[in-house]
Amino acid sequence: MKWLVLFHVLGATVWAGGHLILSIGFLPAALRTKNLSIIQHFEKHYERVGIPALLVQVVTGFWMALIYVPFSYWFSLATHHHVLLWIKIGLLLGTIGLAVHARLFIIPKLTTEKLSLLALHIILATVLAVSFVVTGLSFRFVYP
Repeated sequence: MKWLVLFHVLGATVWAGGHLILSIGFLPAALRTKNLSIIQHFEKHYERVGIPALLVQVVTGFWMALIYVPFSYWFSLATHHHVLLWIKIGLLLGTIGLAVHARLFIIPKLTTEKLSLLALHIILATVLAVSFVVTGLSFRFVYP
């Protein structure tokens, strides 16, 4: 069980940390200079570790969910852990939705005029990533 938590936290570190670095470190410069290549360069390198990190989080997250909340109880909101589980699933669905929308509708037609829409996606993905971390910590520290 401890190794599941370790891999889950490492995945969260890469996923949330990468989005924070993109939002705080790279996005302002790209918006200021209207230079798409700043974000494209970051994404090219980050996706190699970011996507696997997210997949590690998904696998270990569902695995731990099955340990903490047996599947037959997933559709109950009887405890705080049940609620937190559904918040995490909602955050995951939001993340997937943003990624699909960006991949299908923004990135293929990306221009400097659409940079602000991409920036909105980046900020929302960062908020979701940080919310994943806060919700995950709540499993242990808010509702022991």
